[in-house]
Amino acid sequence: MLRDQIRTVFSFPVALASLLVLWVYMLANGSIADPDIWWHLLNARYLFDHHQLPRFDMYSATVLGQPWINHEWLAEIPYYLAWRKWGLEGINGVAVVLVELIFLGIYYLSCRASGNVKASWLATCLAVLLAAISFGPRTTLFGYLYLVVLLLILERYRSRGKGPLWLIPPLFCLWINTHGSWLLGLIVLALVIASGLKEGDWQYVQAKRWSAKQLRDLAAATVASVGVLFINPFGYHLVLYPFDLAFRQKLNIAYGEEWASVNFHNPRGKTVLAALIVLLLGALLSRYRWRLDELALTAFALYSGLTHIRFLFLIAILVTPLVAKFLDFVPPYRPEIDRPLLNAGVMAAVAAVILTRLPSPAQLQHDVTATFPTQALEFINTHGLASERTFNYYGWGGYLEWKDPAVKPFVDTRTDIFEYAGILQDYLDVTRLQDPVKLLDKRQVQWVLFPARDPFAYFLSHTEEWKVAYNDNVAEVFVRTTPAPAPSPNTAVAEVRDRRESH
Repeated sequence: MLRDQIRTVFSFPVALASLLVLWVYMLANGSIADPDIWWHLLNARYLFDHHQLPRFDMYSATVLGQPWINHEWLAEIPYYLAWRKWGLEGINGVAVVLVELIFLGIYYLSCRASGNVKASWLATCLAVLLAAISFGPRTTLFGYLYLVVLLLILERYRSRGKGPLWLIPPLFCLWINTHGSWLLGLIVLALVIASGLKEGDWQYVQAKRWSAKQLRDLAAATVASVGVLFINPFGYHLVLYPFDLAFRQKLNIAYGEEWASVNFHNPRGKTVLAALIVLLLGALLSRYRWRLDELALTAFALYSGLTHIRFLFLIAILVTPLVAKFLDFVPPYRPEIDRPLLNAGVMAAVAAVILTRLPSPAQLQHDVTATFPTQALEFINTHGLASERTFNYYGWGGYLEWKDPAVKPFVDTRTDIFEYAGILQDYLDVTRLQDPVKLLDKRQVQWVLFPARDPFAYFLSHTEEWKVAYNDNVAEVFVRTTPAPAPSPNTAVAEVRDRRESH
């Protein structure tokens, strides 16, 4: 019995899993320079200090005091607790663990779907490259982990005719309080259920109808999941938030980097193209007969991921088990020739590499310093600029709020509240050089903090009203050379009216 357990622990599939862990670790480890993490930490600190969630903006100069929904509040807590205990290392650790769990789940799903551990490992390694855009200390990782759990539950229910469907409603209750991607999970659940409403056998597609009992159980789980969505601190407002994002936050969708479509000319786009070619060739050469739910989920994943690169992770999750099936030419695993000692050596080597590559606090701080204006902020404080009105690069707003509460930025990456108030439109107009001086005058901006060599920074450096007061390889600080013109009473009244109308 003990020998069998040892052979299971040190089996070839587990050794492959350890190599997958190493591959994920090499790509996900040490990258904590995410612009959102700082105001996430602020929100969590406020929750722990005041035992209530922030419901209005407390950080910026432009939308201070305006109502705001923190739709990711639950996901902020693990990052904050890890930061309190271990600092930057803790933040990095939470992010890496989440990504590792996601891809181990994808590997397991692929093994279940294809029955070929080698093909599943190859497909999952490719999926890591697709999903790398979302690596880092991000709240969306919790949503993708929940999606993997949902797929595991549904896969077990489909393959065995029974499974822990009772876990799905609590999962969605956690999900809506963690991240707005719960809607993706509900769509996936709906597609899987709908695919079993019809029995059919077409040329390349087949469908198997759910039994009456299965359909009742799935319907009950879905209704309960929709009901528990309203168990959250913000009520129906939080349920409506993904729809608000899709239909109201048009500037965010139009200009947000992650909302762009796939560019097939850069390395990420070429990786996507390679995955699509594998998928297409697999479908053609293997003459694979698709299950209807596989076809529906693949179409949904491809549409979402190719339209918005932030959903490439969705392709990695939903399509990888299918790619593993297409790699059926890969020789299968043969337990009878397994070598536990060799597998144990591989696993030990993986553990040694990971331990030797654990990032130090200095390395993580270097990553932060190379991305955010740490030295420029010291200059701002020593020269008494913190209390003056600023115009800042939006990706640095959260960092300024976290490092120095006295600095009230013009904008940060909570794009929703800034779009509602018209601030995001002003920001975009300035950075696109659409009469920027006029808008800086209108907002009474006294200093500007922007990345070095940015076109807007170049423009200011050649403008008489502004001069470079500080610059380094990361940031430049500009200050006025002449007093800002006083706003007219009509302008002040118009701003008040615009803010009221935005609500």
